[in-house]
Amino acid sequence: MKIDVGFSILMGVVIGIVSCYFFGKKTILKKYIHLLEKANFQATKIIKNAEKEGESIKKKKMIQAKEKFIELKYKHEKDVHFRERKIIDIENKTREKENRLSKEIEIYFKKNNRLETQIHDYEIKYKILKKKQEEFKNIHKKQVEFLEKISHYSSEEARNELMDIFKEEAKVKAQSHIQNIIEESQLTAKMEAKKIVIQAIQRIGTEETIENAVSVFNIESDDVKGRIIGREGRNIRALEKATGVEIIVDDTPEAILLSCFNPIRREIARLSLHKLVVDGRIHPARIEEIVERTEKQIEEEIVEIGKKNIIDLGIHGIHTELIRMIGRMKYRSSYGQNLLQHSREVAHLSGILASELGLNAKLAKRAGFLHDIGKIPERESEQPHAILGMQWAEKYGENMEICNAIGSHHDEIEMKVLISPIVQIADSISGARPGVRRNSFESYSKRLKNLENIAISFYGVNKAFAIQAGRELRVLVESDKIDDKKAFQLSCDISEKIKNEMTYPGQIKVTVIRETRAVQIAR
Repeated sequence: MKIDVGFSILMGVVIGIVSCYFFGKKTILKKYIHLLEKANFQATKIIKNAEKEGESIKKKKMIQAKEKFIELKYKHEKDVHFRERKIIDIENKTREKENRLSKEIEIYFKKNNRLETQIHDYEIKYKILKKKQEEFKNIHKKQVEFLEKISHYSSEEARNELMDIFKEEAKVKAQSHIQNIIEESQLTAKMEAKKIVIQAIQRIGTEETIENAVSVFNIESDDVKGRIIGREGRNIRALEKATGVEIIVDDTPEAILLSCFNPIRREIARLSLHKLVVDGRIHPARIEEIVERTEKQIEEEIVEIGKKNIIDLGIHGIHTELIRMIGRMKYRSSYGQNLLQHSREVAHLSGILASELGLNAKLAKRAGFLHDIGKIPERESEQPHAILGMQWAEKYGENMEICNAIGSHHDEIEMKVLISPIVQIADSISGARPGVRRNSFESYSKRLKNLENIAISFYGVNKAFAIQAGRELRVLVESDKIDDKKAFQLSCDISEKIKNEMTYPGQIKVTVIRETRAVQIAR
């Protein structure tokens, strides 16, 4: 009984499930058919709307095309009309030019006829004048022959004699006139020039120190010398190799000599030695380390020195490379004169002279400070230092006036601006003062000998003496060969030859002495 009930229930469930399946499937099928019909309707509607929009767009495009065609047609007609007007204007101008040219041609032919008439008249007058000239030549020739016959002189001899007389008179008058002009100009200009120069020197008044190519390194005891030399001299060789300085260890008590023409390398060696002695560890590896560190320190000091000096002088806007070159000037000397001190002095003098003359003092000071930067090349150059300095100034953005003043302060190039002679004068004042610079004995004696030889090479000179360190040349002449007027001309000729053949700082005074002696003996 229980089994039948269970089976009945199971069968009922199965039948229910099957009936639900078939009923649901039928319902879904009806929904699907409904959606499909709805989609077909919407598709038909969309197609109709698209066709309507297509027709509308087609009509708009046709209208736009017609408008564009009308616009292009109007533009073309306008261009054609403009070209026609332009052609008409050109034709009118051409017609006017033709008319004007035809009138000018008529005027030209009329003038040409008048000119031909004038030329004919001039030809007749020229023939008459030429005939008169021939008659005058014949008369002049007869007169000359008559005068030659009377004076027993040919015309050529008389002409040469007259020319010699006139030349001598003109030369004497010219010398006298030149002497008067020079004396008058000296009375007015010499005192004013001296006043300006003296004021400039008074306002500078700096002390100068003369540097050598040898530095002395002091040590506390001679025991340090052995440590510096090292075993078999390895330390001193390493130090010389690293610094490029010759180290002289001799019997001088408590001192070591550092010899080198380059002051920067000499200073690096001195500081390195000081650090090594203080540290106590002296061996090749330590030497290289200390020298490298000292080189970096010196480079930094060079830049600081350059910056400090341009700030002190009130100069601004200098390139960093030029600042480094200015710093290197401290370790460079010229004829024993410190280059940085010399440049500072030339800068001050240039500024003072420029201000006294009413010129740009700042520009003159800048040019004076940079005038010798060509003396500190990192590599040797065959060019003069003035030209090299001018090229560096151009490279690092200095203006034309500064560059010309640098390049022309030794007359290598032409002076084109007013500050150029000012810088040259300031350089001469700074370098030519007694005791500032030191020349070698050989160059000094050679310069004096050349001065005397130039004077002796002139006719009538008996003796010549260079005095005051070559700043004055006294010339003794023979009184029977050179008179007073020729003595003045001789001084001018000697000074001109010195200018052309010698290079010298400052100026050289040429004094010609002519002496007449009358000697009698009473017996």
